[in-house]
Order: sequence, then C-alpha cells, then structure tokens
Amino acid sequence: MPLAAVHSPEEWATRFGSKSRAALSIGNFDGVHLGHQKILRGVVERARRANILAAAITFSPHPVSVLRPTLAPAQIETLEQRLARIEGLGLDAILVLHFDLAMAALAPEQFVRQILVDSLHASAVLVGENFRFGHRQSGDAQLLAALGRDLGFEVECIPPVIIRGTVVSSTAVRGAIAAGEVEKAARFLGRPVSLAGEICSGTGTGRRFVFPTLNLATKQELLPARGVYATETLLDGRAFRSATNVGVRPTFDGTHLTIESHLFNFSEEITSGPMEVCFWHRLRGEEKFSGADALRAQIQLDLARARSFFARLDSARVLMLKSGSQHPRRTGEPSTATGEKSK
Repeated sequence: MPLAAVHSPEEWATRFGSKSRAALSIGNFDGVHLGHQKILRGVVERARRANILAAAITFSPHPVSVLRPTLAPAQIETLEQRLARIEGLGLDAILVLHFDLAMAALAPEQFVRQILVDSLHASAVLVGENFRFGHRQSGDAQLLAALGRDLGFEVECIPPVIIRGTVVSSTAVRGAIAAGEVEKAARFLGRPVSLAGEICSGTGTGRRFVFPTLNLATKQELLPARGVYATETLLDGRAFRSATNVGVRPTFDGTHLTIESHLFNFSEEITSGPMEVCFWHRLRGEEKFSGADALRAQIQLDLARARSFFARLDSARVLMLKSGSQHPRRTGEPSTATGEKSK
C-alpha cells in the first residue's frame, strides 16, 4: 500500500476514521538516516503485530526555520524525498503538520492530547532517547511516557545508532556532507549521499574541453563541499559511473555554483529530464588553475582517478564473492556495468 500523506488532523480523520489505532513516531526525519530507520522499522513491527496503522508525524517547514531562521540548518533532502524514503520502510501513513507559531506554542500536554490521542489514536509511540517536543521543547521522552500511562498509549525509547564512536544524527550527516566527507555520510545514511533534480543547460565549458557534462539543477539545500567526486549518475533507470564537479569554475572566474557530471561511456545528446547523482568518493577540492591547458590535464587525471576508484571497488567485490561472503547489491550501490538498469 502506498504511503498516505495527509496534512491536517481533520484530513486524517476523514481518511482513517475515528477508530483507527496507530503505532507511530514523531520527528523531522531529515535524511532518514540509520537512526531514523531503526525507529521507523520498530514502528512497522509494532503495527504489524497489533494489526494497526504504522504511522509517523513530521513537520514542514523545519521548526528551527520558523523559530530561529538565521540558525536553520540546510536540509539534507526535500520533503518529497523524505516521504519517499519513509514509504520505502513500509509505513502506511504520515501526518505532515504545518509548523507555525501557533504549533510552536502548544504545551507538551496539549500536543499529546490534541494530536497523538484525539486525532491519531496512538497505541504506541516510538522515539529516540533525546526526543523533545512542545513549547520551548519543554517535553522529553520521560514526560511523554508519563502522559502515555495516563492517556492509554505505550512509549518506547529507541537507543541511538553509533558508528565508529559517533551517534548517528541529522547533524552528523550534515557536517559530513558539508565537509565533503561523503563516505562518512554514507555510513550514517546507509546509502550514498545523492542529489536529485532536473538536467539543465550549462555553459558548454565541458564540451569545449572534450569532456561533455550533464548539469544538475536540484532543490536540495545541502550540497557536498566544493570539489570533484567519483559518482554514479542515474538517468531513466540507468546507472552510469561518472565524475562530478561541484563548484564555480574558478579558473574562469565563475561565480555561479554548478553540479556537472561527466558520464563514462555515454554519448547521448540530452538536455532535459530527471537526473540523480550519487556521491561515492571525494577526489579533490576545488582549485583554480593557471589556464585551460592545466585544467584540461587535471580533468584527465580526475577521470582516471574516478575510474580507478570504481575498479578497486569491483575488485573488492570479486574477492568477497570468491571468499564466499554474501554481498548482494544494495539500493544505490554502484552498478558493475556502465549503463545497466538500476535494481
């Protein structure tokens, strides 16, 4: 069943009636990282055991962008991307609450009674240990549990996911992406960092250098640090290994940030359509070169290094298969053949 996204308690009542019970979680879920996934899979398990709705509550816009706009973090993904990832985890429904000053003013007890109990008829609520809610974030997991005992729902606190000594969080993911540490971010996300959007017109610089590129326009706010990356580009269900530059073309005194990818073994002439770029490894930071010839030589080196990265990846996979280790291809894992249909 596709995820039902509703945008008000009234729409929820119309969609699901007044007797539907739900297991649910509450959060912004930016990035839907491994910590979020652990909680949301727990929601689904609870719901399936009790034969009730598996649900979540999220907010749009991000609360910090309303309460402290100058401190609002760049979002890892758009709301639509978040919903698609949540749907992939098997949830039945999500309530997307419009966050404004009236929502921010709700005391914790008001939020629980009005939203969790009266509207969604919560049976179980799963949250992280650092969960906060209500006016001035005055509510925490302990208060939620106490309210649950009074109002008839269970509360389960899910321990965090810790990878190499770091608690997985949206903040940790953002920091890794902003620093260009895309492999670290991928460990936290359980998938590669990706940017999705539409193919757009470029300046033609790449083609003049005999390295034609496809340019991406994306609505995602958070971009990897400027530089060159070994990537995989997805077009119409096909996966092409690639090298991608995120930057302003400083050699030509550029000022406009672009995301341009050179796809290996790709010669089609396309100027529009959906495109997604998955970032696997940072090759270098952005540099300004002495001129066109120096830049051309560096691009050749970048492409060679990207191919070498994927060759090492393939060799590691072959060794694992020979040793008998099971290594099925995960969603978003680089294809073994350029242009193959993504699984």
